[in-house]
Amino acid sequence: MSEVTKIATRVSYGNALVELAKEHDDVYVLDADLAAATQTAIFKKEFPERHIDCGIAECNMIGIAAGLAATGKVPFASSFAMFAAGRAFEQVRNSVGYPHLNVKIGATHAGISVGEDGATHQCNEDIALMRTIPGMVILNPSDDIEAKAAVKAAYEHEGPVYMRFGRLAVPIINDRPDYKFEIGKGVTLREGKDVAIIATGLCVSESLAAAEKLAADGIDAKVINIHTIKPLDEDLVVAAAKECGKVVTVEEHSVIGGLGSAVCETLSRKAPTPVKNIGVQDCFGESGPAVALLEKYGLNAEGIYASVKEFV
Repeated sequence: MSEVTKIATRVSYGNALVELAKEHDDVYVLDADLAAATQTAIFKKEFPERHIDCGIAECNMIGIAAGLAATGKVPFASSFAMFAAGRAFEQVRNSVGYPHLNVKIGATHAGISVGEDGATHQCNEDIALMRTIPGMVILNPSDDIEAKAAVKAAYEHEGPVYMRFGRLAVPIINDRPDYKFEIGKGVTLREGKDVAIIATGLCVSESLAAAEKLAADGIDAKVINIHTIKPLDEDLVVAAAKECGKVVTVEEHSVIGGLGSAVCETLSRKAPTPVKNIGVQDCFGESGPAVALLEKYGLNAEGIYASVKEFV
């Protein structure tokens, strides 16, 4: 059996920026003294004249990005999610969101899989924060292929986009000829009738593995990949809920304000359905190996399997 290829989506982000810049000379990349970690150093090496290191000044970086966008450039402002969404929230809201400028935010090192950096750097609140900004598109890709497609789609979209990337290497699951990325459209990866598992980011591959374990127990789980959390594919969510009767959301993010909240808001309006939210349960993360943290917080395949089985 061949070994599964794993790539961190932050690496995909850096590589995608280079390919994008080869085709479009209006692409600029900004960083806040973290180019090696966010992988924008890959871009810096190829296009040093279009890379701006703003130093440890994320709020200023967002302001510079807004200025570049106002002149017709397409800036990709890059930093850890904790800093891009957290520290610079006011600037993202007022300097990018309010004037609806064409700024793309590449937020890496999101979620508890940041690992040993600990709770201060494990941003489990960024999706919730960005969802509140009017007009902000939120993309959370599940693997290397989807991350590269998300960067391209973000460039082609006119307006602000928040992209969420991870530090941990994750399996490639979208390597099929019919794969298509479209903002606002979820993807059904596995059909099922007993329960719908709606997942995002690195939790998608874990949910697929959990579904296989559930199948061995006679539970037929549908698995849906929601790479765009805003705008949410409400039609797909509602259809899955009506077909399966029960829904489980899975995200490497707080259960408050993220994918789970978006799904529940939709279903409460359009198709009231029992829902279980799997994610970080209103607590901070902690320092430790990424894989061990995912296990402890119930976000690996075994944890998802156990939660879904109990719910069904």
